[in-house]
Amino acid sequence: MFISPQPGAGDSFEPVRVPSVIPLFPLPNLVFFPQTYVPLHIFEPRYRKMVRDASQAHRMIGLVLLKEGWETDYEGDPPIFPIGCVGRMITVQSLPDGRFNILLQGLCRFEVQTELEAVPYRRGQIEIMDQNLTRGALPPEIRAELLKVVTAVLKGREEGVGLSTLLKKPLHDEALVQNLSLGLDFTPLEKQFLLESDSLVQQARRLLDLLQFKLYERNDSTGWG
Repeated sequence: MFISPQPGAGDSFEPVRVPSVIPLFPLPNLVFFPQTYVPLHIFEPRYRKMVRDASQAHRMIGLVLLKEGWETDYEGDPPIFPIGCVGRMITVQSLPDGRFNILLQGLCRFEVQTELEAVPYRRGQIEIMDQNLTRGALPPEIRAELLKVVTAVLKGREEGVGLSTLLKKPLHDEALVQNLSLGLDFTPLEKQFLLESDSLVQQARRLLDLLQFKLYERNDSTGWG
C-alpha cells in the first residue's frame, strides 16, 4: 500500500510504501498519531532486534496500545488495541551497549488483521485505514473553536509552552488535530478514542469534548464558558 505524505507531515513528499506485515511495538502509555513525531528509547532485547531488522528493511514499525491488565503477561503477548499508527524511523542512533534512540514519524493509521508468530517481537498483518495522510478539512467554525478552547486550557500551564508555540505555526487542519491529540494531557484510553475517530471532524469534536471537560474541572464545576 502506498501513501502520499502531505506538506507539513515530514521531510519527504514522495509516496511511501507501507508493507502489509510490520513489527508491532505495544506500549502501555503511548498512543501515536499520523503527522506527528515521537522519540523513543529502545532497551528490551526483543525490541532492539526489531529496530535492527526494520533498519535493514522498510524502517517501519506499528505502535499499538496495550489493553488493561497487560502487566500480568508483559513478557508474552498481552492483548492490544487493534488500531494503531505506522511509524517510520527517520533517525536511528545506536548506543554502545546495544540500545537505540530512534525518532519516529507518524505516517498513517492501521488495523491489525492477524498477528503472526513472534520473532521474538510481535508482528502483524495489517490493513491501512487512511489511503493518504489527510482526511479532509475542518469547517472553519470547528477549527476556530478548537483553537479557542485549547488556548484556554494551556493558559498559564508550564507544560503547554511547546504546544502554544506549535499553535503559532501555519499548520493545516490534519497536522493541527493530530499534534494536539498527541501532545495534550489526556489518558492513553482517551487518546486511543481520538485515534479511532472515523473522520477528522469527528476527531476534532472529540478533542473539543475532552478539552471542555478539562476546563469544567479546572473551573470547579462552573463550566468553561
